[in-house]
Amino acid sequence: MRSFSTFLAKITASPIGIRVVPFVVFILLTALQGTSGQRRFWIYGAKTLVGAWMIWVARPHIPEMRWRLSLEAIVVGIGIFVLWVGLDPFYPKFTSLEKPWNPFAQFGQGSGFAWAFVAVRLVGSAVIVPPLEEVFYRSFLYRYLASPDFEKAPLHKLNWIPFLVCAAIFGFGHYQWLAGIVCGLAYQGLVIRKGRLGDAMTAHAVTNALLGVWVVWRGVWQFW
Repeated sequence: MRSFSTFLAKITASPIGIRVVPFVVFILLTALQGTSGQRRFWIYGAKTLVGAWMIWVARPHIPEMRWRLSLEAIVVGIGIFVLWVGLDPFYPKFTSLEKPWNPFAQFGQGSGFAWAFVAVRLVGSAVIVPPLEEVFYRSFLYRYLASPDFEKAPLHKLNWIPFLVCAAIFGFGHYQWLAGIVCGLAYQGLVIRKGRLGDAMTAHAVTNALLGVWVVWRGVWQFW
């Protein structure tokens, strides 16, 4: 317990560590989910709880990690949702989607477990993912690519190479890579325009929430 406390203290004391480690842990837990069986659902639930705890720990140490509600953020979030769904049939994917994330196929139609996992997935994608990803990509990576002394790099300054590279890395981390790249450009552009990370977090949350509702309503599980 003492060694974990020491490790946690070192992470929270490091401007890089506190922005990078939670994201890496979340990615590693995602990799552990696998692509089939019940394990992916249970690990996703555990990952969501761990993600919530990491946000709680990180928030006092990352001043820019504050939700901001603005009309621009809502519009961008809705626009990216429409684009994400609308673009999907019109470009090739680099990998095949082995098995969509469908709890009803795993647990049965109308299953309480299935609806519970749907709720967890909605919370995870709309509340947990946005701050973790936006802090990593927009607060850390974009500014670090502009200057190793990234804390002194302003959020509102446009740097073209970090702008494009960060969006590309964000995009290729998704199965829908083209929509992901445009998404990364839009969220980063919002941060630059507003000078606040919280607007991108809100836009990201709006996109993911609408996408989650769309997935469940239309049964298009490939988006999850």
